[in-house]
Amino acid sequence: MGRVRFTPEQIIGKIREAEVFIGQGPAIGEVCRKIAISEQTYYGWRKEYGGMRVDQAHRLKELEAENARLKKIVAHLSLDYSILKETVRENF
Repeated sequence: MGRVRFTPEQIIGKIREAEVFIGQGPAIGEVCRKIAISEQTYYGWRKEYGGMRVDQAHRLKELEAENARLKKIVAHLSLDYSILKETVRENF
């Protein structure tokens, strides 16, 4: 069975839907079956997106993407710096 990717809006919607079901009394396992996700997925999503609004989730994803881009830039600059440092050491 293929993996299904959910958008942040869908994830937040599923978390809210689960919270409504949980408020009615059934166990977490039963709620997760109703919304068609595993318990591990539910707890992971709740940990990452619990209490967020959709606009906050979008901002989080934007910041994660920007952070990854900046980390890549720092890695490249560090590599360039170390190469230049080695070159200077060899010439003198």
